[in-house]
Amino acid sequence: MVKNAEGKVVVSKDGPYLVSGSLPLAKDIVVTGGDGDPEKWKSGGSFPSRKNYALCRCGQSKDKPYCDGAHARIGFDGTETASRRKYGEQAGTVKGPNLLLTDAQSLCSGAGFCHRAGGAWNLTRKSEDQKCKKTAIQEACDCPSGRLVAWDRKTNKQIEPRFRKSLGIIQDPDAGVSGPIWVKGGVQIESAGSRKYEVRNRCTLCRCGESNNKPFCDGTHIHTGFNDGDKPVKKK
Repeated sequence: MVKNAEGKVVVSKDGPYLVSGSLPLAKDIVVTGGDGDPEKWKSGGSFPSRKNYALCRCGQSKDKPYCDGAHARIGFDGTETASRRKYGEQAGTVKGPNLLLTDAQSLCSGAGFCHRAGGAWNLTRKSEDQKCKKTAIQEACDCPSGRLVAWDRKTNKQIEPRFRKSLGIIQDPDAGVSGPIWVKGGVQIESAGSRKYEVRNRCTLCRCGESNNKPFCDGTHIHTGFNDGDKPVKKK
């Protein structure tokens, strides 16, 4: 395994994400179930290993996911507008018999895993049923932005997927769009002003350039039909 304990992502001023520490970069693909809702993730393969690299943040690079300097040519305004409050300060709580679900709506990237089988919120409220509990946990853990976090009511502990420190480029073929950068495993994200955002197990960074919650994704790529050239094709 690549040693990447010091890996971090720096948000450059009106420019790309500067990645250091040999953080692995791969492609993560959304798989839709028979009901039309996202059901699971599958790997789309890895990008070549690099110690340092720059990822496009403006959405206009011709070498996506990497930066080619397009931000300078188009005069990209990458002003960071995201709250500096910690997750626990932003999140509300849904209480169920055996689960708690915390929800920080402002972090939503529109991945849609939370809608299956009635939705993570309703499933949490029915968590005395083992099937409902299991599905609620899966949906919360599949949420790439970490908007949703499931908690065991008996132990009061978070139920989190285990990730190595790494980055993923999300593709959603059924929606016909390219998604954000999935930051996994507790990678430090540092602002253009050298301030550090809260370190979390999972979050998503905008790469279409249009989010109103920069540097984080707010799902705008879905409405604009962002396509990074990797040919995500919507099913007919």
